Amino acid sequence: MKLGVMIEAQEGVGWPEWKNITQWTEELGFESLWRSDHFFSFGPDRAKLDALESFAALTYTASHTSRIRFGPLVLSMTFRHPAITARMAAAVDSLSNGRFILGLGAGWNVPEHEAFGFELPPPGPRLQALEDGVNVIKGLFSGEPATYEGKYYSIKDAPMHPLPVQDPMPILIGGGGEKKTLRIVARHATEWNSIGMAPERYRAKLDALEAHCEAEKRDPATIERSMMCSYITAPTEAEVQRKVDEVLERLPNFFRPSRDGGLASLPWLIGTPSQIVETLQALEAQGVSRIMMQHREPPTREELEFVAKEILAKA
Repeated sequence: MKLGVMIEAQEGVGWPEWKNITQWTEELGFESLWRSDHFFSFGPDRAKLDALESFAALTYTASHTSRIRFGPLVLSMTFRHPAITARMAAAVDSLSNGRFILGLGAGWNVPEHEAFGFELPPPGPRLQALEDGVNVIKGLFSGEPATYEGKYYSIKDAPMHPLPVQDPMPILIGGGGEKKTLRIVARHATEWNSIGMAPERYRAKLDALEAHCEAEKRDPATIERSMMCSYITAPTEAEVQRKVDEVLERLPNFFRPSRDGGLASLPWLIGTPSQIVETLQALEAQGVSRIMMQHREPPTREELEFVAKEILAKA
């Protein structure tokens, strides 16, 4: 199992934090580094927290690491024209000598769109815009002048250089909508990313993806499966319980899950290191090959060292 560090970068991540996180992820042996694509934190009392711009941060990571893979989880197609996204992604991939993974999504956060004047279409048109955008990006990555006429995005005889080092350029698509999002995954993605969920729910999503792959005449084994998971761990179960209580108290209501069914009902990786390793092995048996361990606040080096020693080394 490949383990990556995932940072909610709108939660107080400026240059000092991002530089440290980049260095620690590389030094401690994690496979990859990921970051969200948000403009500000959730909740009016947190709006003044640093939220470093995505591509600026990823460019720094490209030039200050030599081993890890990295990328956004995920870029909102509504925030940038896909031609601009393609150009920036190709440049960052070239700078990193082929370690960038382009994570894309349809967009969802209403307050961000309202604050910055971005249009957020209803779900159906939004997903069509995502697919139009992916087609534009893939066309530009082809190396030939690209033409694509979509409902939301179009290009005509558009050249792009430099090209990405990787051919094909990895495109990760995030989301779990069984009718439309997973159809886009089946058509275009090299990697499908989901958010942590119970095994039976994940199996239903995977069945839907495989059905779309069959309709598209694509081998589902050619799509890597990854999962972003919030996690809470500590050396003892009593410490785990204390940390869960602290985390749930701090979370905005929008993100606070019900705990009516106890710890096991929470859609997170929760437990001592040995318990989390067991869960990771079960996910790997279902075909998940990469876990992005989500940090809702900038982690300390000590936190990452504990995960590296007690989970990464044993997973």
